[in-house]
Amino acid sequence: MEDSTNLWVFGYGSLVWKPGFQHGKLLVGYVNGFARRFWQGNETHRGTPGKPGRVATLIEEAKSTTYGVAMELQGEEALDYLNNREMTLGGYIQKITMFHTADDKHPPFPVLVFVATSKSSFWLGPAEPHVIAEQVVTSSGPSGHNVEYVLRLADWFHTALPSVHDEHLFSIEVHVRIKVKERNLCLKTLMGEKEAVVETRVVEHNEHSPSVARRGTFAYTCENKCMKCIKL
Repeated sequence: MEDSTNLWVFGYGSLVWKPGFQHGKLLVGYVNGFARRFWQGNETHRGTPGKPGRVATLIEEAKSTTYGVAMELQGEEALDYLNNREMTLGGYIQKITMFHTADDKHPPFPVLVFVATSKSSFWLGPAEPHVIAEQVVTSSGPSGHNVEYVLRLADWFHTALPSVHDEHLFSIEVHVRIKVKERNLCLKTLMGEKEAVVETRVVEHNEHSPSVARRGTFAYTCENKCMKCIKL
């Protein structure tokens, strides 16, 4: 980046909607030579030991392009956080590639990218979209449900890059939504959204009730309220 000497990182999974750290500038764009695939298992964020969820990684594929965001790192804390999140807990390794902005307003610049390979202990490898979706729908971990991971990434895409089609991601999204609906699962719960429950009490008064006759009076206003007498 011509006006920055800081390190930049390329986000293509949960980093696009949940970075988890304070960053500087953010640019939407893409990297060439990589394809996004849900071939990496995860037992620390979207799964548990012995029951991993499916998360995104990048595989090297010469003619492919992957869209995401480039985030400017500020301070060593951000890099330390990412190294722990992606490498120690996630099983990824670091690579450097060139990032291109979607609007072509900046020349390409180098970014750090975290990728997982078949050598990773969490590697799950290829599977059909409906098979991946089944694992997603039945997995959750300390960071939330695996469904949230997939759908928030897809939702970000639909909003930020409506003209870009990611066949792998969108096919999994479709199968996940179908399975959630078929099993009558609560999507809001899977997405980590909590609905506030407000307890209400309805008090019915008939036309002969003393309360009706007292409407508009001080006694009616104070009805059903706890009052204390203070000795002056």
